[in-house]
Amino acid sequence: MVALTPAELTLLGLLVEQPRHGYELDEVIAGRGMREWTEIGFSSIYYLLGRLRDRGLVAEVGAAPGTGRRKVFAATDEGRRACAEAAEEAIAVPRPVFPPVLVGLANLPAVPRDRLGPALERRAAALAEREREVRAAAGRPAPDFVRAIFDYSLAQLAAERAWLADYRAALGTGER
Repeated sequence: MVALTPAELTLLGLLVEQPRHGYELDEVIAGRGMREWTEIGFSSIYYLLGRLRDRGLVAEVGAAPGTGRRKVFAATDEGRRACAEAAEEAIAVPRPVFPPVLVGLANLPAVPRDRLGPALERRAAALAEREREVRAAAGRPAPDFVRAIFDYSLAQLAAERAWLADYRAALGTGER
């Protein structure tokens, strides 16, 4: 099995859908709200395309009409196989995540009690804002597999909001 980073898998998947040039990849990433859950900046797209090309997973298939010299890339047969295997693995196998909130909780003894409540309030407000953003993005027309991403993200936000409400209630710093 070919090991792919999440960013490589994301780009490869977009090229499995259809051939695209770098600017088009950036437009799809922005349009689908993918920057909310992946760390692909515009400046890294061509670097990642080069890595995928060097591994034989994508190939340059020409220039985009009317764009001058923008190179269009497409997934190779090996790229399609690698994408399918890596996507299946990503779905099937839970991986640890390292959210900074856990580091903060591990260091709670260092936080003065009078500052904890306001910090939790800021987190609650940020979660509410994040949920509004995801709901707005989810309101746009999208394929079912993109809807699944939004549904998952909203479920995670709901779970964190529920944990936060319980924690704040236990501390007496907020109401459920």
